[in-house]
Amino acid sequence: MQTRKKYIFITFFASWLLLFFFGGDQIRRLAFLSRKKATVLKNWPRWTDRSLLKSFADPEELQSDGGHHKQSAKARRESRINIYKHSRCRMETCFDFSRCEKHGFKVFVYPMEREDPVSESYLKIITSIEESRYYTSNPEEACLFILNIDTLDRDHLSIQYVHNINDKIQGFSLWNDGRNHLIFNLYSGTWPNYTEDLGFDIGQAILAKASFYVENFRPGFDISIPLFSKEHPQKGGKRGWLYQNSVPPKKKYMLAFKGKRYLTGIGSDTRNALHHIHNGKEIISLTTCKHGKDWEKHKDTRCDKDNSDYEKFDYQELLHNSTFCIIPRGRRLGSFRFLEALQAACIPVLLSNGWELPFSEVIDWSKSAIVGDERLLLQIPSTVRCIHSDKILAFQQQTQFLWEAYFSSVEKIVQTTLEIIKDRLFHRESRPKFLWNTLPGGLLALPEYSTHLGDFPFYHLQHGSSPSGKFTAFIRAVSPVVSLSQPILKLIQAVSRSQHCAQILVLWSCEKPPPPRGRWPQTAVPLTVIHGRRKVSDRFFPYSAIGTDAVLSLDEHTSLSTSEVDFAFVVWRSFPDRIVGFPMRSHFWDSSQSQWGYTSKWTNEFSMVLTAAAFYHRYYHSLFTNYLPASLRSLIDQLSNCEDILMNFLVSAVTKLPPIKVTQKKQHQEAAPQQSVAISSGNLHFSQRQDCLNRFAAWFGYMPLVHSQLRLDPVLFKDQVSVLRKKYRHLEKS
Repeated sequence: MQTRKKYIFITFFASWLLLFFFGGDQIRRLAFLSRKKATVLKNWPRWTDRSLLKSFADPEELQSDGGHHKQSAKARRESRINIYKHSRCRMETCFDFSRCEKHGFKVFVYPMEREDPVSESYLKIITSIEESRYYTSNPEEACLFILNIDTLDRDHLSIQYVHNINDKIQGFSLWNDGRNHLIFNLYSGTWPNYTEDLGFDIGQAILAKASFYVENFRPGFDISIPLFSKEHPQKGGKRGWLYQNSVPPKKKYMLAFKGKRYLTGIGSDTRNALHHIHNGKEIISLTTCKHGKDWEKHKDTRCDKDNSDYEKFDYQELLHNSTFCIIPRGRRLGSFRFLEALQAACIPVLLSNGWELPFSEVIDWSKSAIVGDERLLLQIPSTVRCIHSDKILAFQQQTQFLWEAYFSSVEKIVQTTLEIIKDRLFHRESRPKFLWNTLPGGLLALPEYSTHLGDFPFYHLQHGSSPSGKFTAFIRAVSPVVSLSQPILKLIQAVSRSQHCAQILVLWSCEKPPPPRGRWPQTAVPLTVIHGRRKVSDRFFPYSAIGTDAVLSLDEHTSLSTSEVDFAFVVWRSFPDRIVGFPMRSHFWDSSQSQWGYTSKWTNEFSMVLTAAAFYHRYYHSLFTNYLPASLRSLIDQLSNCEDILMNFLVSAVTKLPPIKVTQKKQHQEAAPQQSVAISSGNLHFSQRQDCLNRFAAWFGYMPLVHSQLRLDPVLFKDQVSVLRKKYRHLEKS
C-alpha cells in the first residue's frame, strides 16, 4: 500500500513538471501567478459611481493598454530602452544633492546663442526662470541647469525641430551626462506612431514633459506638465469663467465635445467612436474630418454629415454652457482642450489611457476631473448623470482654483515645476499635499515659513481654529525723538493700553540714534527697538521678534485711539487672511491714458487699505520678502514710496479678495513721514504712486486689486441710544 502511494505521488509530481515545462506560458498568464506583473499595471480608474459601473470587458483585455495594442511587449520594451537609457533614475541616484547645499535652490540658464532658433513658447519658459527668485547667473551657485537649446518640439517634421542636439550638449562642460539638468518638452515623436522619442540622449536629466505615458514616466524624478499653446500668456493669464452665483452647477449641456476626428493613425479609434453618445440634446459630441491636406483621400461615409453638424455649434459657447467636457486623446495623450476646460469650469472627462496627468505628484485630480477609459465610452453618460449637484459644484470650483493657481500662465507652470523639484531636494521643508490642493495653493504657501497649517492665515475656517488672541504693534520711525509731545510717543501709549497688545516693536530708520530707554513711554507690554537699514522694504521683513500672528503696522505720525485698535483687531480675527485697517485708497482704469490711475479721494469705494494703520498676518512679511522679486523691492527702496501699495497687491493676489475698512474718527487722517512732507502734497509723490501701480500690475501680469464698498462698524455705532450701551463708545468722540 505504501509503495502504491509512493508511485502515485511520483506520477503526480512528474505530471506537474511536464505541464510546467511544456505549458508554462499558459500558466504564467494566470492572474494568481502573475503578482509581479500586476504590480506594474496602473490602477483601475476610481469612478464616482464605481458600484454602478460594471465591466463587460474580458479581464485579459483590461490588462492591456489601448494606446499600444498594435505593439508587442518586446517592441514596447525596446522602444522604451532606446528613449530612456536611464529609466531607473531617481533623485537619489541621478541627482547631485551636494550642489544645492551651499547656495540653496538656484537655477542657471545657459546663455542664449544667436545661431540657435528659439520658439516663442521656450522663450517664455526661459524668461519665467530668469525672473524667478531662484535664478542665478553664476553656474557655480547653481543647483539646477536649463539648456539654451529649444527642446519643446521634437517632431522631426516640424520647422522648430532643432538638429544635432547630441553633438551640442556633449560640448557643454556643465552637461555631465545630464545630471542636475531639467529638460522641457511639449511634442515628441512623429507620424505615424508618435512615440516619446526626443531624438537625443537626455542622460540623467529630469524630463518635464507634456503627454507623458505612464510606462515611460519615472515617478519622483520626471514631471508631467500640461500641453499649452504658443498663445498661452507668459504672465498673469485670464481668470476662470466661474463667478459666484453666475451659473448653476448644471448647465444647458450635460456633456460636450467638439474637435477633429482622425480617420487613420494613432488616436483615431477613440475620436471615431464619439458619435455614438451624441443625442443632440444634453449630449453634444461633434467631430470633423476636414483637417489636414489630404483628408478627402481618407474620407468615409460619415464625413459629410459630421462636417455639416460640426458647423452648427460654436466651440466657445459649448465650453460656457457645458457641465462636463470630454477630453479624448489626440495624436498624443495630451490636448490643448484640457486647459481650456479647466478655465471654463467645464469638468474634464479624460479619455486618454496611460496619460500621467500634469503635476500628478502634488495635485489630487480626483477632486476636479473624471478619469474615464477609452474602451468604456458608452458608459460615460450614465456615469456623469449620477454625480450629485453638490459634487458638481465642488468639482467646478476646484477647476477654477487649479487653473488660476498652476496653469493660467507659462510662468505658473514653470514655477510649479521648480517648486516640485525643490520640495524633493529639501524634503524636511516640503509642502504637505493639502497645501497644493487648497486655496491659495502651493506656490503661495512657502515651506520656508512653516509646514504647519495653523501658522498660515488661510486655513483657520476649514479647521475651525482661530489665530492667536494678541498682536504685535510694529511702528516705523524715520524722525528723531526730540519732544515728549511727538505723535509716536502718544501712539505707543494708546496702543500699549489695548487689552490685545502683546508687544511693541519700533523699527528705527532714522540717521540719528534712537533715544535711550528712559526717554520712551512706560508701557505695560515690552517695547523693543529694531535698527533698520533706512529702506522702506524693511518694514515688511520677517523679523523673528514678531511673535504673534497679527501685526499692527503703523507710521510714526498715525493717530489712533485704544478703542479703534481694539475694534480693528477683533474684526481682523474674523478675516485673518486680509488687510484690515483705516486709511483707504482706490485705483481706476484711465481710458484716456490707457493705464491704471491712483486716487486718494474719499468715496464709497476703495481697493487698498494703507499700512500706515492696518492689521495683517505676519506671514505676509515672509511672502513679501521671499516671494516678490528683488527688483520690486529695489524699486520701492529707491523711491522711498509705494511699499503699502505693493503689500496690498500681494495680499489681494493671494486671497482674490479686497481689504476691509473699519470705523475711524472723522478727524483721523493719514500723515506722511516728516522727511517726505515736501513731496507728499505735490505732484511728484502722486505720480510716483501712480507709476508704481502700473509697474506692479505689469509684474503680476494683471490687476489683482479688488474694489469693495464694505465698511465694518461696531454694533450701535452712531445709533441714538445711550453711550453706556456701546462697547466702543470712544469711537464716537470727536
